Amino acid sequence: MPGRVGIWLLAAGVLVAALFAVLMDSETPPRIGRGTSAPGFQLPRAGGGPTLDLEQLNGKIVLLNFWATWCKPCEDEMPAMERLYRSLAGRDFELVAVSVDEDQAAVVAFVNRLGLSFPVLMDSSQQVSAAYQTFRFPESLLIGRDGVVLERYVGPKEWDAEAYVDRIRRLLDESAAG
Repeated sequence: MPGRVGIWLLAAGVLVAALFAVLMDSETPPRIGRGTSAPGFQLPRAGGGPTLDLEQLNGKIVLLNFWATWCKPCEDEMPAMERLYRSLAGRDFELVAVSVDEDQAAVVAFVNRLGLSFPVLMDSSQQVSAAYQTFRFPESLLIGRDGVVLERYVGPKEWDAEAYVDRIRRLLDESAAG
């Protein structure tokens, strides 16, 4: 008798595992990364102001950064992001930081303390970060003029380093000439 119960439990476990695998496979969205279209969104700006719609940035090279005030590596990379943003001001480039914090006042205080001038948006529900499949902060995506993701970066970067600045300048020059 104990042998039959064990076999039934094993068979039931295998069936449940197979069913779970099929369901997970069919519901898993494709990975957002190089060559995929950037999911659209509309988010409010931290501290007020007009909502930003990603569609408004069509035709620009966009660096989209997901971050949080409690994330020390996020804070560490922000000054370099500000320098990158200022160095490319006036070009068809936009840097957009999306905070996943719930506390808007904390985000505004953070932005003011660091003197950030690029758009900072609020994704308190984390629906946009989930659509972009970002769960490790900071995480950034470089998006081309056509709305297609060119690169995905996980972890903090020195955004004003020559390699990143040159890459974005080349993209701006290529797409302006083409």
